Amino acid sequence: MTVKIPAWSFSSIKTFDQCPKKFYHLKVVKDVKEDQGAEHLLYGTAFHEAAEFYIRDGTPLPPQFSYAKSSLDNLKQRAGQKLCEYEMGLTADLEPCGFKDPNVWWRGIADLIILEDDGTARVVDYKTGKSAKYADTGQLELMALAVFKHFPEVKRVKGGLLFVVAKQFPKASYDRAIDEPKLWEKWLRDHGRMKRAYETDVWNPKTSGLCKNHCVVLSCAHNGRN
Repeated sequence: MTVKIPAWSFSSIKTFDQCPKKFYHLKVVKDVKEDQGAEHLLYGTAFHEAAEFYIRDGTPLPPQFSYAKSSLDNLKQRAGQKLCEYEMGLTADLEPCGFKDPNVWWRGIADLIILEDDGTARVVDYKTGKSAKYADTGQLELMALAVFKHFPEVKRVKGGLLFVVAKQFPKASYDRAIDEPKLWEKWLRDHGRMKRAYETDVWNPKTSGLCKNHCVVLSCAHNGRN
């Protein structure tokens, strides 16, 4: 029997890598939910919206986000076509498709893409965390791969995680000819592990320092709150 696997994203593959059992409860049977009302999540959502309106429409930033104006101005003043909160999808054959297409296999949203005339695309993801110490540029890898598919004229991607509160900007660059094949090999391997879990219906827990008192899967023996 063929198992239908939902479209995946950077966040879903990271959740699976963190703990397959947690992924199972959050994404498969959906009998638990993350705290979507958490203050840091609401703050991040509000900032993303404000940044989108500021760069795309010139809408003034709300006072609580004025500290990020100079960082956003640097992006706003760059030459090139700017795409805010740009949705991208890929099929299982690694062909570009719509974010909500029936055959979408992977999907992601780029906070900002700047398409420059020389075949360079800049991809920026806003972060409102207080430190970039544990920044994960894997998100930029997937965005670069999607940009290469959606914009065939792009030869290189310069990505960055803009930590607006911490005022840090971890960056990474990707060349279509050099980096695209090896990055797909990496991410297809990671997706393959998640695919096997769906096919075998085996979702083993992976213990970490986040289990006790933090994980929302209270039924897990490693949680510490059951």
